Amino acid sequence: MTSWIEPAPGDPFGVHNLPLCATRDGWVGVRAGDLILNLGAAEEDGLIDAGGTFTRAATLNRFLAAGRPAWTRVREQLTGLFTGPRLAGKETLLHPVDGTALALPFEVADYIDFYSSEHHANNLSRLFRPDSPSLLPNWKELPVGYHGRAGTVVVSGTDIPRPHGQRKAPDEERPSYGPSRRLDIEAELGFVVGTPSSGPIGVDDFREHVFGAVLVNDWSARDIQAWEYQPLGPFLGKSFATSISPWVVPLDALEPARTEAPVQHPPVLDYLREAERYTYTIRFEVFWNGTLVAQPPYEGVYWTPAQQLAHLTANGAWARTGDLYASGTISGPTPEQTGSFIERTWNGAQPVRLDDGSTRSFLLDGDTVTISATAGRPGGPGDAAMIGFGEVRGTVVTRV
Repeated sequence: MTSWIEPAPGDPFGVHNLPLCATRDGWVGVRAGDLILNLGAAEEDGLIDAGGTFTRAATLNRFLAAGRPAWTRVREQLTGLFTGPRLAGKETLLHPVDGTALALPFEVADYIDFYSSEHHANNLSRLFRPDSPSLLPNWKELPVGYHGRAGTVVVSGTDIPRPHGQRKAPDEERPSYGPSRRLDIEAELGFVVGTPSSGPIGVDDFREHVFGAVLVNDWSARDIQAWEYQPLGPFLGKSFATSISPWVVPLDALEPARTEAPVQHPPVLDYLREAERYTYTIRFEVFWNGTLVAQPPYEGVYWTPAQQLAHLTANGAWARTGDLYASGTISGPTPEQTGSFIERTWNGAQPVRLDDGSTRSFLLDGDTVTISATAGRPGGPGDAAMIGFGEVRGTVVTRV
């Protein structure tokens, strides 16, 4: 498709993408190329019809709740708007991406984090349970996860104060309280629920309930986590901050990036069995103070987002508009494909060297982590239509 926006060839934010956002000025928008269209103003001017869900909206929640028929209709309208005649006389509705302050795109209802990468699970097992089976007995039977803290989900660019808590090193007799000494990241893909439910969601109804995806950095205090997680699992070591990207990429935009999901053995139970088992080809890049240190591949994740949604509602729990659930750390088979620094540095035993000559094992105050991703198949037929997620960025600061 050609557009009067005229993005550069191969621009991952062309009309084939159209991710949505919210701004700190209190309006929601859609990105095409290097411009953002004010959707509320566009709806008031009659350029699109979203049933009033964009008008005077500060977040995307009302539109997300409208459901798939509305999502499809509005996407078609926006595509026509950007590929049809230039918006003569409506230039004030368009804002440059650079210079527009972006906010959390939706109000987060609940936050659930999964543990769905087999390579990540195997790596952590080798680090902490070297004499035990690499995977616990339930890992290939169900998507393991935990319920996080929605109130600490923040938008990209938000500083991350170093968390405090109890930590106990192996050579210490008793725990101490203080700032985390082993602060880490987790590169993940998050999915945003639009249409709510009143009970379980079938594994094949994923697209009817999920609008799109965002990048996630689930910051992790490994020393706090190691001391507290038995017997009930993650708590303070995980709940202090989770960063997400400001752009919500629609599932419709990700269709060209569909690919077969990994084969599951043993066969899963019926409620997790998909009629069409697929995932997405998405390549992540993790930068530590500007140095590229890892490139995790999402398509190898064992449990799909459809299975994750089916499982998290299987007990009768309702899904709500604005629910965010994440894949868990995405890791591939090599150190350069790991999505956490505890894996990349092998628990600190193999520090990484940054471009400025310094080395790191875990995060220091002042360090900045930037995670970006694109969907599609580089070098293949869809290379000209790569789908961009933008980035999720955060800088660690000393807690006052």
